[in-house]
Amino acid sequence: MTAPSTTEADEPELTPTAPTEATPRRTFGLAAATALVMGNIIGGGIFVLPATVAPYGSISLLAFLVLSIGAVLLALLFGKLARRSPVTGGLYVYPRDAFGPFAGFLSAWSYWTMTWVSIAALAVAVVGYVDVLIPLNDSHALGALVAILALWLPAAANFAGTRWVGGVQIVSTILKFVPLLVVATVGLFFIDTDNFGAFNASGDSVPGALAASAALLLYSFLGVESAAVSAGEVENPERNVGRASVLGTLGSALVYILGTVAVFGLVPHDKLVDSGAPFADAVNAITGGGWGGTAIALVAVASIVGCLNGWILLAAQMPYAAARDGLFPAPFAKVGKGGVPGFGVWACAILGTILIAFNYTAGPDTTFRVLVLITTFTGCVPYLLSAAAQLYWLAKGSRDHVRPAGLARDLIVAALSFAFSFWLIAGAGYAAVYQGVLFLFAGIPVYVWMRGRRGAEERGESERGAA
Repeated sequence: MTAPSTTEADEPELTPTAPTEATPRRTFGLAAATALVMGNIIGGGIFVLPATVAPYGSISLLAFLVLSIGAVLLALLFGKLARRSPVTGGLYVYPRDAFGPFAGFLSAWSYWTMTWVSIAALAVAVVGYVDVLIPLNDSHALGALVAILALWLPAAANFAGTRWVGGVQIVSTILKFVPLLVVATVGLFFIDTDNFGAFNASGDSVPGALAASAALLLYSFLGVESAAVSAGEVENPERNVGRASVLGTLGSALVYILGTVAVFGLVPHDKLVDSGAPFADAVNAITGGGWGGTAIALVAVASIVGCLNGWILLAAQMPYAAARDGLFPAPFAKVGKGGVPGFGVWACAILGTILIAFNYTAGPDTTFRVLVLITTFTGCVPYLLSAAAQLYWLAKGSRDHVRPAGLARDLIVAALSFAFSFWLIAGAGYAAVYQGVLFLFAGIPVYVWMRGRRGAEERGESERGAA
């Protein structure tokens, strides 16, 4: 079991140890860790969500701004918590150290659920852009096959090791960041303000529309915690986790805000509401031709596959940390030669494949929206518990544990992060919260079984020792 970590003021020096099968090698420098954060944040969401939130009106641009501020707060929070616990598992480790194994398990289970549900949703999102390049003729079988291939190709990259994952993240981040930034900047010169439409087109109150659109848009910001979850693979994590989280979040927020403003200003509101490829429509408005759709489709496929590459790693890292503490099945704790928990990769790939098959029998469009909102709930639960853990340490600390000069700053960041996560959970809506709670509670029997087995083993060892 990983020992509870100390606080900032009395952090011990870490003694370097040789990499073993149980200890992943630290192969992510600041650049790779930042690329991991940006690669996981900027995925399929930026290409589809402007049309998804268009029915709410241009208030969704305000929601993007609010989310950007909240995401930076979370990045600062995870940077502080990573100084306390610079190990793999991040959002599992923080609640565990503060509140005990059950809180850690709930956080790990909720986050793990979010990752593989999100992975399935991202793989399904690939299909629409592949259809622009290679017509699939509305074939559900071909669509499911494309989605499954989009899931298993990055899974294969993960089996090759964390060094390959970091390399793929840097390349895929460059491939998608540069073209999107060009669209987000050049497009600003072609904006027609008449295209923005009503500020609040939802018919709901302004606070209600803001919360509802933010709950959908959070899907595009999931990944801010990437460096914290993979802290065990990050070089000098006490310093680089926080820096990579903030830099990656700020870079992603810049692309999101500028890109969404450009799309809203280039595509008429009534057309944007029904658009299946809003960025392709925006490029066509700039160029006056149809070649932009093909270019954006290529970028979207590279972006989503690169995002899947990083998310699959995160989906394996969280249960890996919990399994080392005996709270997840033991196979999740096994690490291959490449430093990747192979069983966790297999598990999320198989579960994602099953969910993709379900999507294509139940109808992918409706299911995709539901999955997005479920990921909002299941993603925010670990954020909420991590913020609560930081508040706990600050409340419990003394001069020996919390530096007085930074107390007010850390308290504000933690409190606002908690409030931000709570607000997003409320904005997800009753249906998403209901289904998310069911997913969350489904993990309780797993916890009961694992804790019971562990207690029996400890008693057996104690009895053998006494004999």
